[in-house]
Amino acid sequence: MDKTRTTNLLLLIIVIPIIFYLLKVLSFIFIPLIFSMFIALQFLPLMRFFKKRNFPKILSIAVVLLIMISGLVLGFELVKMSSREILATNASFLEKAQIKINDLVYNIESFIGVQSVNDDKDLMRFFNKGNLIDFDKFGSTFSIISKFLTSALMTVFFAVLWLGESINVQKLLNRTILKKKHTSIKTFMKIENDLIKFIKVKVFVSLLTGIGTGLACYAFGVSFPVFWGLFAFLINFVQMVGSFVCVISLSVFAFIELDPTGSLFFFILSITLVQVLFGAILEPVFMGKSFSINIIAVLVMLMFWGFIWGVPGLIMAIPITVFIKIILEEFPSTKQIAKLLSAHDDKKYEKARR
Repeated sequence: MDKTRTTNLLLLIIVIPIIFYLLKVLSFIFIPLIFSMFIALQFLPLMRFFKKRNFPKILSIAVVLLIMISGLVLGFELVKMSSREILATNASFLEKAQIKINDLVYNIESFIGVQSVNDDKDLMRFFNKGNLIDFDKFGSTFSIISKFLTSALMTVFFAVLWLGESINVQKLLNRTILKKKHTSIKTFMKIENDLIKFIKVKVFVSLLTGIGTGLACYAFGVSFPVFWGLFAFLINFVQMVGSFVCVISLSVFAFIELDPTGSLFFFILSITLVQVLFGAILEPVFMGKSFSINIIAVLVMLMFWGFIWGVPGLIMAIPITVFIKIILEEFPSTKQIAKLLSAHDDKKYEKARR
């Protein structure tokens, strides 16, 4: 018995790194597959509604795809609007940026006791040929666009398979992990309800964060409020890290336009309050305590999935963790791991499970 247990443990130690390696190598398949599953989960209640009213499945899928395409078109229009906003920038902004950055560089050089080789304080001296980044190393624009379009088409393809039940999560769980029909149905319903709630709340909170950030930029006269609102909306999907990136990036940008002694401080305070209000107060209230993940688990999962899949991994880290935690709760041998992932204390956890 001990030899069997030791053998199984050694096999597990060998298999887990192989699985992680495959997830990384085959990311071009797994990222669209997992992302499409989360998208399809949002529309499963609508698909059931159509099914109860005897709508043809093809027509139901077409309606869902039309909704998805409409959302993409709306997002594309917002990107176009923010791009026009940036392209319409007049020379005064660049002149102001040059003065501010030159002054900052001069103060830093004076503080550390370093003097420039020449007296040219023009901002453009930092962008001479020797200092420019060789963008050829990052591939051509065509390659980047083709990869994005390929991923988008694969995501749509997998989403159609999920919606058409060609890939059925409940049956997959029943045949591979849980082995019990009743348990697999109950687990799938919990996964569906929790992930739908999580994603809806995340989209809603991110939207409020984007609107609040854009309004703060407009109120304080910071350029590109549409762009910064869209940026805050998108970056907020990266749990915890996104808020810091948004505040720091916007604060550095605002340094160019605002008075450092007054307006800049209140602007930074405003965008910080927006992040705290929506991210740290309203989001936990809307989500409740049913599937909250503790902070340490969030950080570990962000680092892990960020390493495996990059930016898409950062975005999907928390939904994947919620999915894994719900599965772990169904096995007595792994319940303790689920408790470690959860933010509940033991009494609340057991009460919620009952």
